[in-house]
Amino acid sequence: MSTQSQIEVSSPAALESGAFQFLGLPTLIHASAQATNGAYGLVEHPLIPPGFASPYHVHHREDEAFYVIEGELAVILNGQWKRYGPGAYVFGPRGIPHGFKIVGESPARILILCAPGGFENFVLELAQPLDDPPAPPDMQKLIAAAARAGIDILGPLPGEAA
Repeated sequence: MSTQSQIEVSSPAALESGAFQFLGLPTLIHASAQATNGAYGLVEHPLIPPGFASPYHVHHREDEAFYVIEGELAVILNGQWKRYGPGAYVFGPRGIPHGFKIVGESPARILILCAPGGFENFVLELAQPLDDPPAPPDMQKLIAAAARAGIDILGPLPGEAA
């Protein structure tokens, strides 16, 4: 395994110029597989409106973890809904269907860490300019890109958010 010859550091000022939309959400990539010797990717959604819900999905290549910075997140993992607030860390092992919804009255800010890295390439494949009006994703394009990334989109979230 090779090691990076240079340490990569991100700063808020540098990240602002790299923001884009993913699934209609402002998105930043803080770390990529390329920058971490394949170990992980780190993605931030700095402003997720209340009511936003991810598709119900399952990763086959990576584990996914969520860190809640602000707001409240309801997560369905292995058929169980639970709510998480600021400071919560939620681990979603690969192979387990999951998804999330922003609950409450306030927007949320979350970090998503996927290990090993590579999930961020899926995010970039679906990236839209930050100044485009937010729009629902093209589901056929989303499903095809997800399949290439080893992710199955199972449909909308089941049941009600906790």
